Amino acid sequence: MDWTKTNLTSTIDFDAEGRQVGDLRLPYSDNEQPLGYYPIPVAVLKKRKGPTLLLTGGVHGDEYEGPAALMQLLHSFNLDHLHGRIIIFPALNPSAVVAHARCSPLDDGNLNRAFPGNKKGEPTGMIAQFMEEVVLPQCDAAIDFHSGGKACVFAPLAMVYLGARTADEKSLALAEVFNAPYIWSAEFAEQATFNAAAVRQDVPMFATESGGGGGVNPQMVQLVAGGLLRVMHYLGMLDDSVKIPAAGNVAVPIGVGMNGKIYSNRQGLFVPAVKPEQSVKSGEAAGMMYSVIEPEREPSTFCFIEDGIVLSVINRGMVERGELLVMTGNTIARG
Repeated sequence: MDWTKTNLTSTIDFDAEGRQVGDLRLPYSDNEQPLGYYPIPVAVLKKRKGPTLLLTGGVHGDEYEGPAALMQLLHSFNLDHLHGRIIIFPALNPSAVVAHARCSPLDDGNLNRAFPGNKKGEPTGMIAQFMEEVVLPQCDAAIDFHSGGKACVFAPLAMVYLGARTADEKSLALAEVFNAPYIWSAEFAEQATFNAAAVRQDVPMFATESGGGGGVNPQMVQLVAGGLLRVMHYLGMLDDSVKIPAAGNVAVPIGVGMNGKIYSNRQGLFVPAVKPEQSVKSGEAAGMMYSVIEPEREPSTFCFIEDGIVLSVINRGMVERGELLVMTGNTIARG
């Protein structure tokens, strides 16, 4: 690690063998911590030579399935089976995790829209800059675990950014090995995400979406945990004695266009008519909108305008104009 590129420090040695758990120290003086630091929990598992795999959860603080799977790995994995190094950030945005919030209460920053960051900036930017310029260059692969948070519920999927870099093919291969039911191949348009940072550093990476709703779905946790072991095995990080969970059906490649996104056109109470992973047809109802504040107003029916598979459904009752209510994707041909 090139610590000259960051203002953060660490209580653990990222290069030492063994199982280490400690803090990244984020220097930030405010009313709560005028002279101290904000801790970012980090763990490193290392034994023998092998690849370095970066695993992050809690980038958004209300998304819990990924952090739960990472904590399982941290506390149950037998280091004797490891060939390489695993860097684990179970709560990369800890202030948001503690606050059960998508964005950091320290600066209202959305960490997954803050890359490449600024080492002399606000806390969210300092974390982003540290991950992009210090951590990612040390890694052979990375996975960033997300879910729908309190806002929505996602079908289990892996998301790969396609940025015309050499890591593209490797990223897609990792996502296929992870074996979520769906793979969302997204164009490299949003420059400020963690995925975009990996593209810039030419590190194979994918993100996951798995469940959500503000709780912890145990089936999604186990899906993530099984996929993680398959990726580690694919990278050559596990010895032959480790039992690898069997993969399911071949993941379905999915593309998402604007016609697959249904947004709210007003404030109201939205009652979904569908659930994630459901196949839908153009013209079918996605849900009903009721104006409980103006009960005399006629309800509205939101309908799909193209066939597809439901990837996410909003988890809120009362919604505002502009909110994404339902998102669908279409299967695409494999390259």
